[in-house]
Amino acid sequence: QLQLVESGGGLVQPGGSLRLSCAASGSTFSHTTIGWYRQAPGKQRELVARISSASIPYYADSAKGRFTIIRDNDKKTVDLQMNSLKPADTAVYYCYPWSPHAEIDFGPWGRGTQVTVSS
Repeated sequence: QLQLVESGGGLVQPGGSLRLSCAASGSTFSHTTIGWYRQAPGKQRELVARISSASIPYYADSAKGRFTIIRDNDKKTVDLQMNSLKPADTAVYYCYPWSPHAEIDFGPWGRGTQVTVSS
């Protein structure tokens, strides 16, 4: 069973940077694509970035050029380095397994970590 715990959120000014970390446990991590998602109040949850077991990344248009997703299979972590942050990035951020098959349910989501971008 795969367990994921997010950390690293906080309050940052526009243009600032923040690094989120997703710590995993369980033997299935090494062959599972992990995504970083976010959800703002009143809005639908969206995928920000994902990274495969071979560290092949994908970024949403909103993240390209600003965010970097990094996987460390030895440490079992998936970090999200966020630069040039905007108020629109304010949301609760989650890490969760990703699959191209929408019908797959990987179980409950974690608590997430709050990111607030404000001056």
